[in-house]
Amino acid sequence: MFDKLESVVKRFQILESDLSNPELIARQKEYLQLAKEHAEIAPIVEAYQRLKRLHQDIGDNLKLLDEEQDNDMRELIREDIVQLRNQLERSEVELKLMLVPKDPNDDKNVILEIRAGTGGEEAALFAAVLFRMYVRYAERLHWKVELLDSHPTDIGGFKEVTAAINGKGAYSRLKYERGTHRVQRVPTTESQGRVHTSAVTVAVLPEAEEVDVFVDPNDLRIDVFRSSGPGGQSVNT
Repeated sequence: MFDKLESVVKRFQILESDLSNPELIARQKEYLQLAKEHAEIAPIVEAYQRLKRLHQDIGDNLKLLDEEQDNDMRELIREDIVQLRNQLERSEVELKLMLVPKDPNDDKNVILEIRAGTGGEEAALFAAVLFRMYVRYAERLHWKVELLDSHPTDIGGFKEVTAAINGKGAYSRLKYERGTHRVQRVPTTESQGRVHTSAVTVAVLPEAEEVDVFVDPNDLRIDVFRSSGPGGQSVNT
């Protein structure tokens, strides 16, 4: 792990040097790519620096413990060492999680699709409840929600609803919501008090990126056809 962290630090230093180059600013696309990479690995470098300081502090305290003769002071130093080792353990776990390869779609916006499954009107109501939940969650994170398509029912449910959710890390936070969601409850439309099971499927898709397509005019071939029969008024007859 430490070899990998050292390589991350070296890459971070190279990026800082490159980003300070005035000539790079003129190359906006390259500059933005490097700035994004710099922002992504900066928290790893900061966490690694904290980890190294904790190692240093533990070493300094162990040295003090060997030199200290006063029992009360020795007890205080031991307590500090225990606290520092606990912090060190948490920092190592944090760093290991940071080094897990990142899903390339994590920073993308999301297309959210919710479809009512088994359960009829009750499933449609459940779909509406889920949709409102996701909308409120997005609002709390200051994300933008745009309704793209919906098929509402007469009693306030949704047979199907599709929305675009735009915000930083939207896909990374919502991707685990995809799949089938089930609920067991007594519907408001049930007069006998029976419990119904309803199912809803949720799809979470990363928003596709726009791609600039360049077509070389030299690659185009234009064919012109002329009718050999009667006049233009009879071409399609």
